[in-house]
Amino acid sequence: MTTQHGSDAELAAQPAAYWTGVAYEAVISFIRARQAELGFTQPQFWLLRNLSENDISPDGRGMTIPGLQEAMSTYIRPEDDLKAEADVLLERGWLSLDVEGRLWITESGEEARVGLKRHAPEIRARIHEGIDDADYVTALKVLQQMIRNTGGTVS
Repeated sequence: MTTQHGSDAELAAQPAAYWTGVAYEAVISFIRARQAELGFTQPQFWLLRNLSENDISPDGRGMTIPGLQEAMSTYIRPEDDLKAEADVLLERGWLSLDVEGRLWITESGEEARVGLKRHAPEIRARIHEGIDDADYVTALKVLQQMIRNTGGTVS
Protein backbone atom coordinates (compact mmCIF):
# COMPACT_ATOMS: atom_id res chain seq x y z
CA MET A 1 0.00 0.00 0.00
CA THR A 2 1.31 3.42 -0.92
CA THR A 3 1.84 5.83 1.96
CA GLN A 4 0.06 9.16 1.62
CA HIS A 5 2.22 12.22 1.95
CA GLY A 6 0.73 14.51 4.55
CA SER A 7 -2.26 14.27 6.80
CA ASP A 8 -5.82 14.27 5.48
CA ALA A 9 -6.10 17.90 6.58
CA GLU A 10 -2.94 18.79 4.64
CA LEU A 11 -4.18 16.92 1.58
CA ALA A 12 -7.58 18.65 1.80
CA ALA A 13 -5.78 22.00 1.56
CA GLN A 14 -3.94 21.05 -1.62
CA PRO A 15 -4.99 22.87 -4.83
CA ALA A 16 -7.25 20.72 -7.01
CA ALA A 17 -6.06 22.41 -10.20
CA TYR A 18 -2.46 21.37 -9.52
CA TRP A 19 -3.31 17.73 -8.84
CA THR A 20 -5.77 17.36 -11.71
CA GLY A 21 -3.10 18.78 -14.03
CA VAL A 22 -0.44 16.41 -12.70
CA ALA A 23 -2.85 13.47 -12.99
CA TYR A 24 -3.83 14.43 -16.55
CA GLU A 25 -0.23 14.67 -17.72
CA ALA A 26 0.79 11.43 -16.00
CA VAL A 27 -2.15 9.43 -17.37
CA ILE A 28 -1.82 10.80 -20.92
CA SER A 29 1.95 10.18 -20.90
CA PHE A 30 1.40 6.63 -19.67
CA ILE A 31 -1.27 5.87 -22.28
CA ARG A 32 0.83 7.33 -25.10
CA ALA A 33 3.93 5.42 -24.01
CA ARG A 34 2.02 2.10 -23.91
CA GLN A 35 0.51 2.79 -27.34
CA ALA A 36 3.93 3.70 -28.76
CA GLU A 37 5.27 0.38 -27.48
CA LEU A 38 2.47 -1.28 -29.45
CA GLY A 39 3.38 0.61 -32.64
CA PHE A 40 0.76 3.35 -32.85
CA THR A 41 0.01 6.78 -31.46
CA GLN A 42 -3.04 8.03 -29.61
CA PRO A 43 -3.89 10.50 -32.43
CA GLN A 44 -3.69 7.65 -34.98
CA PHE A 45 -6.13 5.63 -32.90
CA TRP A 46 -8.43 8.66 -32.62
CA LEU A 47 -8.34 9.14 -36.40
CA LEU A 48 -9.40 5.54 -36.94
CA ARG A 49 -12.11 5.83 -34.29
CA ASN A 50 -13.50 9.07 -35.72
CA LEU A 51 -13.66 7.59 -39.22
CA SER A 52 -15.17 4.23 -38.28
CA GLU A 53 -18.94 3.82 -38.50
CA ASN A 54 -18.45 1.10 -35.87
CA ASP A 55 -17.03 3.57 -33.36
CA ILE A 56 -17.25 7.37 -32.99
CA SER A 57 -18.25 8.33 -36.54
CA PRO A 58 -22.01 8.86 -36.72
CA ASP A 59 -22.21 7.84 -40.37
CA GLY A 60 -18.86 6.37 -41.47
CA ARG A 61 -18.40 9.16 -44.01
CA GLY A 62 -15.00 10.53 -44.87
CA MET A 63 -13.74 13.65 -43.17
CA THR A 64 -11.15 16.30 -43.91
CA ILE A 65 -8.30 17.09 -41.52
CA PRO A 66 -10.03 20.34 -40.40
CA GLY A 67 -13.24 18.39 -39.81
CA LEU A 68 -11.36 15.81 -37.76
CA GLN A 69 -9.62 18.54 -35.78
CA GLU A 70 -13.00 20.03 -34.97
CA ALA A 71 -14.44 16.64 -34.02
CA MET A 72 -11.48 16.02 -31.69
CA SER A 73 -11.26 19.56 -30.32
CA THR A 74 -12.11 18.55 -26.75
CA TYR A 75 -9.31 16.01 -26.43
CA ILE A 76 -6.64 16.67 -29.06
CA ARG A 77 -3.42 18.09 -27.66
CA PRO A 78 -1.65 21.14 -29.12
CA GLU A 79 1.34 19.04 -30.20
CA ASP A 80 -0.83 16.55 -32.13
CA ASP A 81 -0.34 16.91 -35.89
CA LEU A 82 -3.31 15.13 -37.45
CA LYS A 83 -1.99 15.63 -40.99
CA ALA A 84 1.31 13.89 -40.15
CA GLU A 85 -0.52 11.14 -38.25
CA ALA A 86 -2.94 10.64 -41.16
CA ASP A 87 0.01 10.42 -43.56
CA VAL A 88 1.37 7.47 -41.54
CA LEU A 89 -2.02 5.76 -41.69
CA LEU A 90 -2.25 6.41 -45.43
CA GLU A 91 1.16 4.75 -45.88
CA ARG A 92 0.00 1.75 -43.85
CA GLY A 93 -3.13 1.49 -46.00
CA TRP A 94 -5.38 2.07 -42.99
CA LEU A 95 -6.82 5.24 -44.51
CA SER A 96 -7.51 6.38 -48.05
CA LEU A 97 -7.83 9.93 -49.37
CA ASP A 98 -10.41 11.00 -51.93
CA VAL A 99 -10.13 13.81 -54.49
CA GLU A 100 -12.01 16.19 -52.16
CA GLY A 101 -9.42 15.75 -49.40
CA ARG A 102 -11.54 13.50 -47.20
CA LEU A 103 -9.97 10.64 -45.31
CA TRP A 104 -11.76 7.31 -45.21
CA ILE A 105 -11.01 4.29 -43.06
CA THR A 106 -10.15 1.22 -45.13
CA GLU A 107 -11.01 -2.39 -44.37
CA SER A 108 -7.48 -2.95 -43.07
CA GLY A 109 -7.82 0.26 -41.05
CA GLU A 110 -10.98 -1.07 -39.44
CA GLU A 111 -9.21 -4.33 -38.64
CA ALA A 112 -6.35 -2.33 -37.12
CA ARG A 113 -8.78 -0.20 -35.07
CA VAL A 114 -10.39 -3.32 -33.64
CA GLY A 115 -6.96 -4.79 -32.87
CA LEU A 116 -5.71 -1.59 -31.26
CA LYS A 117 -8.88 -1.31 -29.18
CA ARG A 118 -8.12 -4.72 -27.65
CA HIS A 119 -5.24 -3.12 -25.74
CA ALA A 120 -7.45 -0.56 -23.97
CA PRO A 121 -8.55 -2.85 -21.10
CA GLU A 122 -4.97 -3.73 -20.13
CA ILE A 123 -3.94 -0.07 -20.23
CA ARG A 124 -6.99 0.90 -18.15
CA ALA A 125 -6.31 -1.91 -15.66
CA ARG A 126 -2.77 -0.65 -15.11
CA ILE A 127 -4.00 2.92 -14.54
CA HIS A 128 -6.69 1.71 -12.11
CA GLU A 129 -4.42 -0.72 -10.24
CA GLY A 130 -5.02 -0.47 -6.49
CA ILE A 131 -8.13 1.71 -6.93
CA ASP A 132 -11.46 0.07 -6.32
CA ASP A 133 -14.41 1.09 -8.48
CA ALA A 134 -16.23 2.79 -5.59
CA ASP A 135 -13.25 5.08 -4.91
CA TYR A 136 -12.91 5.81 -8.61
CA VAL A 137 -16.59 6.72 -8.89
CA THR A 138 -16.30 8.95 -5.82
CA ALA A 139 -13.27 10.72 -7.32
CA LEU A 140 -15.15 11.35 -10.57
CA LYS A 141 -18.21 12.64 -8.73
CA VAL A 142 -16.00 15.04 -6.77
CA LEU A 143 -14.33 16.28 -9.97
CA GLN A 144 -17.71 16.70 -11.66
CA GLN A 145 -19.00 18.75 -8.73
CA MET A 146 -15.88 20.94 -8.86
CA ILE A 147 -16.55 21.47 -12.56
CA ARG A 148 -20.15 22.50 -11.84
CA ASN A 149 -19.02 24.70 -8.92
CA THR A 150 -16.73 26.62 -11.26
CA GLY A 151 -19.31 27.13 -14.00
CA GLY A 152 -18.18 24.28 -16.22
CA THR A 153 -20.40 21.77 -17.95
CA VAL A 154 -20.44 18.09 -17.11
CA SER A 155 -21.61 16.11 -20.11
